[in-house]
Amino acid sequence: MKRALIAMSGGVDSSVAAYMMKKEGCECIGATMKLFENEDAGILREKTCCSLDDVEDARRVCSLLGIPYYVFNFTADFREKVIDNFVRAYENGATPNPCIDCNRYLKFERFFNRAMDLECDYVVTGHYARIEQRNGRWLLLKSVDEKKDQSYVLYSLTQFQLAHTKFPLGGMHKTETREIAEANGFVNAQKKESQDICFVPDGDYAAAIKRFTGKTYPEGDFTDMEGNVLGRHKGIIKYTIGQRKGLGLALKQPMYVCRKDMEHNSVVLGLNDDLFAKDLDVYDFNWIAYDEPPAEFRAKAKIRYGQKEQWATVRPTGEDTVHIEFDEPQRAITSGQAAVLYDGDVVIGGGTIK
Repeated sequence: MKRALIAMSGGVDSSVAAYMMKKEGCECIGATMKLFENEDAGILREKTCCSLDDVEDARRVCSLLGIPYYVFNFTADFREKVIDNFVRAYENGATPNPCIDCNRYLKFERFFNRAMDLECDYVVTGHYARIEQRNGRWLLLKSVDEKKDQSYVLYSLTQFQLAHTKFPLGGMHKTETREIAEANGFVNAQKKESQDICFVPDGDYAAAIKRFTGKTYPEGDFTDMEGNVLGRHKGIIKYTIGQRKGLGLALKQPMYVCRKDMEHNSVVLGLNDDLFAKDLDVYDFNWIAYDEPPAEFRAKAKIRYGQKEQWATVRPTGEDTVHIEFDEPQRAITSGQAAVLYDGDVVIGGGTIK
C-alpha cells in the first residue's frame, strides 16, 4: 500500500484531495503547516485567528476520514524563506509573489522532506494542476479547470518532486470538488477562498513590511518620465508597477507608476503607453520540460498569475537565465514576478523577472 502525506490547509480543496487519495487505497496522513504567529500577521493573540480555525477544520475532516492528523511548526522557515524574501524584494523595488516561495521552500522542500523522512511515497496537495510522465520525463500541466489553474505558482518543481507528488484535483472543476465535499459532510464544503496573502490578511503590504522590519520608509518625490517633480510619495514600498489609484496627486491626466528609482527614493510616473514593453530577462529559471533547452524556441509566456499567456520567442542566455521577447508589447512587466513558459498545457519552466 502506498503512503501519502496530505498538505491540509483547512480548505475544501486539500480536504477533497485527502478523500480521493484514501479512496484510491492509499495510507493517508494529514498535516497542516503552521507558518506564522498571530502577531506576524497583525492579528491579536486573543482574537480567533483564521489559521487556527483552519487547523480545526482540517482536524475535523481527518477525523471524519479516519486518518491521523498532525501540525508541523515551520514558522522559522517561513519567516526566513517567505516573509524575509518578501520584505527584501519590496525594499529592492521588486514586487514578489510569496505563494511561489511558499510552494518552493515550504510545501515542496520542508514539507516534502518531512514526507520522505516518514517514508511516504507521495506528497499530496489540493492544487489545480496535473502531473504526467511522457517518454520517461515528468511534466507539469495545467488543470482542466482553466479558471482555477495553479500551474503558474508550481514552476519550481523538480523531476524528483514531480515523481513523488500527486494533485488529485487537476482533472476536476471546482464545482465537482465542492459537490464531493458536500456529499461527504465536510465542514468546509462551502468555505470561501482567501484572496489575500496569508500573512497580510488585510492586504496592506506596506504596513506589514513596517511591522516585520520596525523601519520607517521616508517620503520622496513623484517624478514624470523627464524627471520633473510632480509631488511627494509616502514611502516607496507603497507602490507597484502599473498602479494608478492611491497616488494622492491631482493630475491633469491619468498617470501610472512606471518605475521605482530606489537609489534616489523616487517613484516615476508615466502614461499608460509608457507601461508597455516587449522584452524581459528572467533569472533563477527552472526547466521542467527540458534537460537541455533549444538555443531558441517559440512558446507562450505568462508574466502574472491572472494573465493569459502570450506568444514569445525564448532564448536561454545561461544555465538558469532566459531572455523573452514577446510578439506584442506587454503591459506593466514587473520585477520580482514570475515568468512561466507554456507549450500548450505543458509548463516548460519558469523563473523570476529581473
